[in-house]
Amino acid sequence: MTTVNANGVALGIESFGDENAPLVLLAGGTTMLSWPDALCARLAAGGRRVVRYDLRDSGESTTADPEAPAYTLRDLAADAAALVEALGGGPAHLAGIGVGGMVAQVAVLDHPEAFSALTLAGTRAVAPGPPDDDLPDHDEATMGRLFAQPMPDWSDREAVAEFAASGAEILGDDPGAARTAAARVWDRTPGVAPSVQMANQLGMVFSRLDCTPRWRERLPAIAVPTLVVHGRRDRFFPVGNGEAIAREIPGARLLVLEEGAGAIPEKAVDAVAGAMLALVRPGARGDGVNG
Repeated sequence: MTTVNANGVALGIESFGDENAPLVLLAGGTTMLSWPDALCARLAAGGRRVVRYDLRDSGESTTADPEAPAYTLRDLAADAAALVEALGGGPAHLAGIGVGGMVAQVAVLDHPEAFSALTLAGTRAVAPGPPDDDLPDHDEATMGRLFAQPMPDWSDREAVAEFAASGAEILGDDPGAARTAAARVWDRTPGVAPSVQMANQLGMVFSRLDCTPRWRERLPAIAVPTLVVHGRRDRFFPVGNGEAIAREIPGARLLVLEEGAGAIPEKAVDAVAGAMLALVRPGARGDGVNG
């Protein structure tokens, strides 16, 4: 792991594969660990240079004030384009998961010259907050259970890991994987200030960002090959959100992980990596791949 200066900030990155291979840039949601190690390794084995990175106010990237960010969603999109230039691997295949998928959509729209392909995993085409009337919102019962959990002591590594595991179980994800990832995120977080730890674990900074102007209406302008990956059991961003993105981006392929929720499960890694590696081939949509 190292940091790279791009767009006036330091971005924490981790690289896999041959530095001379085509670049796949993975935007975390919010930290880079939202992307499974196994997926990064599989993409690298497929002949790609994989770089996953932390968004601002998370991991090893520049952390200022997560409770009052002085940047916008479009600044985060500009970070991605600037990082491609700094790495010297453009145009790059950009992939974003969760809120990182929102960054990725705006990045490809605002900086089309920087990107050659797009993968969007477990995300939606509108900003945090109430969705458009035709998009499914968070599952109400699940959110009730999720927000009923007491917040942990953010300075206690084990309490934070257990909190993440409990939340993953509520959301339908693997609690063991979530516990391990949360402990790794905790270890990588600079200091134990509650606001910083919370920003790294929950990505709450996104709820405070200026996410205007809207970008959903611009999706038909995306001209690069696009893959949309979504878990059938996703209760946070239900699958209808991914289906809408795939309809609205010309030629996009939809890969539904029948046993997936919000995170990419281990047994779906090969299917997701294979679809990403094949993205340069335009064409067929899919709508029911088991994962």
